Amino acid sequence: MSDPQQAPPADSVAPAGVPPLLRQLLVARGPSGYEGAPAAIWSEAARAFAEVSTDVLGTPLAIVPPRLGAPQPPPRLLVMGHIDEIGLIVTHIDDEGYLWFRAVGGWDAQILVGQRLVIDTRDGPVTGVVGKKPIHLLREEDVKKVAHIREMHIDIGARDGDQARALVRIGDVAVIDAEPAELPNGRLTSRALDNRLGAFVALEAARLLAAAGGAQWQLAAVAAAQEEITFGGSRTSSFALEPDAAIVVDVTHATDAPGIEVKESGKHELGSGPVLSRGSTLKEGLFELLVGTAEAERIPFTIEASARATGTDADAVHISRGGVPTALVSIPIRYMHSPVELVQLDDVDACARLIAAAALRLQGDTSFAR
Repeated sequence: MSDPQQAPPADSVAPAGVPPLLRQLLVARGPSGYEGAPAAIWSEAARAFAEVSTDVLGTPLAIVPPRLGAPQPPPRLLVMGHIDEIGLIVTHIDDEGYLWFRAVGGWDAQILVGQRLVIDTRDGPVTGVVGKKPIHLLREEDVKKVAHIREMHIDIGARDGDQARALVRIGDVAVIDAEPAELPNGRLTSRALDNRLGAFVALEAARLLAAAGGAQWQLAAVAAAQEEITFGGSRTSSFALEPDAAIVVDVTHATDAPGIEVKESGKHELGSGPVLSRGSTLKEGLFELLVGTAEAERIPFTIEASARATGTDADAVHISRGGVPTALVSIPIRYMHSPVELVQLDDVDACARLIAAAALRLQGDTSFAR
């Protein structure tokens, strides 16, 4: 039985290349409300070391029981990352065979111009491209105008509306067709880093804790559905699980990209480790636990200030039922909500190790009540 203060086992050292599970999660398509494919991958991986279930919304849960001798019933730590991604939904198919669409989640419309898509349909995936009027045909006064989603369409190569409607139905969803690609310096670019990274970290922290024999607290790892649209999965999971404390894992903006003002955002470069948030809705005691753990384990970290809402699942979790002491751990990425989101992989590994080590420091009588 390992000591409660002990760090996670040696196999937590950052792996060379992309962890296979993370690659599988990134390849899987799962816009908000349609997360079945990545959720199934997450659940299958969790079954190797945890008790797994899925709720009505499609949010998978993995429970790591506490170590022998823990209080009964044990306190519960919720570790949550959301598994959905932004996408598109078909709203109309015209008689010429073009598909018209709306955003699922927050898009910068300029990113969509000229992209290749995969549409998931009843009969399997269909490839399409996002089209708009070419610059050659725009009036001079329109050239500098910002493009809007309502001016774009999806072309699947259909001859006419009948053929298009035979292939695609209203309400089918799509994501940009962008495979993960490894870059120098241990960096990875892909769509859906927001927030398959958080879902991966939650599960990896649970795996590390299970390998260490568990903690004094039960750990409930969750891959929340529908964060990008309603915080649906975090609302239902935090209500049902009634955690004694929660750590939400998401991404934040890496500030070493051009044009970002560090005076407003703080300084969180790729490779600087987990970003620990402090703010009005977050529990200071949990923050200090994470800081103390990072310092003891020599895990680099930065601090991000949150003046009001965080824009993450933490906003739903901390006000669940009578309130949940909540912390937010973020992974710095570049180019958020694009098909070329970019992360440094050792930041991902450091987040998982930090959360597992913090869970091991919890005692049976640890309380975060004010």
